[in-house]
Amino acid sequence: MDSSPRIIADETAVRTSSVRYFRIDNDNTQDSSGVIDGAYRWGLPGVICPSCKETWSDGAKAYPSVDLTPVSALADFETARAEPIEEFERLCELVRPLLPPGALLEPGTPLGAFQGKLHGHFGALVSPDPWWLLIRREAFDALQAEGVQGLKGRQMHLRSRQRHPPELLELKILPSGRLHPDCLPFHRARPCRRCGRTGLALPDALWKTSRPSWSAANASSGPANDSAWMASSSIPSPLNEGKGGTSWSLPTH
Repeated sequence: MDSSPRIIADETAVRTSSVRYFRIDNDNTQDSSGVIDGAYRWGLPGVICPSCKETWSDGAKAYPSVDLTPVSALADFETARAEPIEEFERLCELVRPLLPPGALLEPGTPLGAFQGKLHGHFGALVSPDPWWLLIRREAFDALQAEGVQGLKGRQMHLRSRQRHPPELLELKILPSGRLHPDCLPFHRARPCRRCGRTGLALPDALWKTSRPSWSAANASSGPANDSAWMASSSIPSPLNEGKGGTSWSLPTH
């Protein structure tokens, strides 16, 4: 996975009347040398839906702090595959008690710590995939020192041959908030009643609803195809200072 070492915020992407929110995107103008390769320890299977006739999965909502070792049938969570929706639902019920409140279980949901290897240069924030946001330990500590609320990080099990490899944490941010219906296509298909698949892509302009959960943790995330990483203007300046020659800028006005 090639990671862009600098992430920028597009302040025009989100409109709200009270708090300013920014959509976090990769800055493709910067050279990237950081590479992460690996996988999560466990995961839910994809689904074969008898209603919409689709076979699909979405690995955007990961829960790296979940420990499945109390589950007796661990082998059912170790191989990526698609299963009939009834089997998917059975497996969901086995792991649901181990998940944090508010967690959403979808086909292909990764579980447990990420394991693998890394090499190269990484900035303060790293996004190997659009739905995956990592942070260097020193940037994480700086944000906590500034009083950012709801910020939690999970250590990753990454091997490296570098003499001084960076310590990367996976940000643990539960999905929160919803896109306002007015920014979605007018003639859009309803979600499948059986599996919930929407098939929607993100619009260019995002409007949020007035739900307070958007500002509770200063950020939100969701599925790869129908949600985005967001940050409020209350995020302070440590990320602007740059780590390892890179930076992440957020307007603060």
